[in-house]
Amino acid sequence: MTEKIQQKIISVCQDKIAKKGENVGLSFYAFFANKNDNPELLMEVAQWWIATHKLDHFEKATKIISLVKKEMK
Repeated sequence: MTEKIQQKIISVCQDKIAKKGENVGLSFYAFFANKNDNPELLMEVAQWWIATHKLDHFEKATKIISLVKKEMK
C-alpha cells in the first residue's frame, strides 16, 4: 500500500479510538467514501485486509494500526 493510504488508515483508526475507545472495531470500508471513486485503491486495501492478513470483517483499530506500522518500516 502507498504511504498515503497507510497514513489515512492510521488517522481514521486513531480518530475512532479517540471517539469510541480502545476496543472500537473497523471494517476496511471505513477508509473510503460511501461512493466508490477509487476502485483500484479499494481493491488494494481489500487484498491487504482479506488475503494478506486474513482479517475478519471488523477488527480492532489498535490491531490495524499495529499491522500498518509494521509495514511502514
